Amino acid sequence: MQFGISYPTYIRAWQDVKMAEEYGFSHAWFDDSHMCYSDIFATMALAAEHSRTSVLGSFVLCAGNRAAPVSASALATINELAPGRVIAGIGSGFSARNVMGMPATPLKVLAEEVRVLRKLLAGKEALYREDDRERAVRLLHPEMGFINVKDPVPIYVGANLPKATRVVGEVGDGWITVGADPGMIRNGLSEIRDAAKGAGRTLAQIPTVIVTAGCVLRQGEDIMSPRVFGRLGSWGALSLHTIWHPENTPIGPFAPPEFQPLAKRYFDEYIMKMKTPWEKRYQEIHLGHLIFTKPGEERYVTRQLLEATTVTGPAAAVIERIKELEEAGVTGIALRLTGTDGREMIREFGNEIIARY
Repeated sequence: MQFGISYPTYIRAWQDVKMAEEYGFSHAWFDDSHMCYSDIFATMALAAEHSRTSVLGSFVLCAGNRAAPVSASALATINELAPGRVIAGIGSGFSARNVMGMPATPLKVLAEEVRVLRKLLAGKEALYREDDRERAVRLLHPEMGFINVKDPVPIYVGANLPKATRVVGEVGDGWITVGADPGMIRNGLSEIRDAAKGAGRTLAQIPTVIVTAGCVLRQGEDIMSPRVFGRLGSWGALSLHTIWHPENTPIGPFAPPEFQPLAKRYFDEYIMKMKTPWEKRYQEIHLGHLIFTKPGEERYVTRQLLEATTVTGPAAAVIERIKELEEAGVTGIALRLTGTDGREMIREFGNEIIARY
C-alpha cells in the first residue's frame, strides 16, 4: 500500500511534503481547484524542488479548463524538477467547474485530452483540436532543460460514476476515486477491465488510488470528538453536497444510498436556505470546500456518515480497514488534509499506521 496525502493545494504545502517523506508517506496529491486554493503547478513546482522521493500528482487536473498542450507543458516542467516522480491525474471536474457555475467537462473531451497528454508527455506529436480547427503540435526544445519528456508520466483518470469509470479502462494508466467501500472498488475495477477489453487494451495491473479522510483515535476519543470532527467534518459534508445547476440541481449525487434521506434533508434545509442568490449560489455551496465545515453543516454530518465514509478508529482498526481496501484492489490511499497544516496528521499516521503496516 502506498500512503499519500491529498492536499487542498496551498502554496506552502512543500513544507508538509518534506516532513511527510520523513514519516513514510510516498505520494503527495494536489487539487486543481483554482477558485478555492493556490495554483496547482506553482505549488507542485515548490514541492518538487524541496522533496527528494515523493511522487507528486495532480488530483485531479480538470479537463477543459486549460488547453491540453498547456497542461502537458506544465507537467513536463514539473517532471524536469522531479524526474520520474510525476503522475498526471485528470478528470472531468467537480469543484473546479462547479465553483464557476459550470457543468463537468464531457467525457469525450476528457478522453481526447488524455490522448493528447499521453503523446506530448512522451515527446511525440499530437493532434490538437479547437472547435473545427485541427493542428499537429509537439513540445519543442525537450533537450535544453525546459522540460522532461524522457521520464514517463503515467496518466490516472479520476472517476466515480460508471460512465467515467469506463474512460479509465479506455485510455487511462490508473484510477483515482473517492470512498472507502471495498465493494465499490471491486465493481469499479471490473468495469475498468471490461472497458479496456472493449478498447483493445490489456491492463494487467490497474493502479487504484482512493481519497478519503481519516483519523487515529486517541484514548477517550470517539469519531464525534471535537479534534476528530474538526478533521473529518468537511469530508462528511462533501458527501451531502450537490452540483449546482440553474434549473436541475440534483439532490445528494455523492451520498451513498443509505444516506440519501440525510442528503435530502441537507438539500432542503441547508442548501435551499442559503442567503446567496440562486443564480450564484454555487459560490456559497463550495465555500469551505474540504477545508472547513460551514456553520450549521455539523447538524447533518452524523456519526454514521463519518463511520461509513472515512477510515477512522483506533490504530488497529484503521490498519484493518486499509487492508480490506488493499484486498479489494486499492494500491494507494490519499488521506485528505483539512486546512493548511498537515503536521498532526502526518505524525499520527506516520507513527501509528505506516510504521506498523
